[in-house]
Amino acid sequence: MALLSFERKYRVRGGTLLGGDLFDFWIGPFYVGFFGITGLFFTVLGTALVIYGAAIGPTWNIWRISIAPPDLSYGLALAPLAEGGLWQIITICAIGSFGSWALREVEICRKLGMGLHVPFAFSFAVFAYVTLVVIRPVLLGAWGHGFPYGIFSHLDWVSNVGYQYLHFHYNPAHMLAVTFFFTTTMALSLHGGLILSAANPGRKSGWTNDLHEVKTPEYEDTFFRDTIGYSVGTLGIHRVGLLLALNAGFWSAVCIVISGPFWNEGWPQWWAWWLNLPIWS
Repeated sequence: MALLSFERKYRVRGGTLLGGDLFDFWIGPFYVGFFGITGLFFTVLGTALVIYGAAIGPTWNIWRISIAPPDLSYGLALAPLAEGGLWQIITICAIGSFGSWALREVEICRKLGMGLHVPFAFSFAVFAYVTLVVIRPVLLGAWGHGFPYGIFSHLDWVSNVGYQYLHFHYNPAHMLAVTFFFTTTMALSLHGGLILSAANPGRKSGWTNDLHEVKTPEYEDTFFRDTIGYSVGTLGIHRVGLLLALNAGFWSAVCIVISGPFWNEGWPQWWAWWLNLPIWS
């Protein structure tokens, strides 16, 4: 069924969190709402400030443009625009834009009578960003600990922070995050491959001569029961994928927020507790 043929059925009034009927409208296929207005405002303003920062910077090279946070000497105070103030305002715009997008998703879910799983999941990504540019800098006492907005400058920041703790891969929360990222990729690639395999069985499916007979979920369950002894099911794999993905984002935020505020030595030194266990003596 074409999307537009049933879209009108779900364009219901209500479900808004703020603004009531005032912003309860669509532009084409896109629901606006109060948070659509605020999201657009923060996005346009933040993008304009990035362009302004590039204009007063030394280069227009897309790889080298960078909006840096204030110097550490400013602490948590406001800085002049050209000395980090732009970064502070752009950060406010980014948080406003991401938060507006999540709340707009809540309103759409309420209109459709859906659960709030999508905005809940998106909030983990917002949390990871806020951890880097607000929570960790506040814990360390200076906005200068946030990452710069740029391509190469951001990569340099990641590299420098890693070397600051000698070997960041020894960070236990980083280990968890990377494990969940890889496991998410594995689980959802297996799931995607299975769906395509069932929907496109080929000219000869199994021992039959049926031409392109689309298989049903019990075939998918049987495949994994025969392969690994257990199938989590068609709904279960999406729950597993969501759980894995959210853990990847959560532990990636944890791994950076504990680096500095709660541990300021090299991460290899953190594992000294293992060598000091009584069982080795």
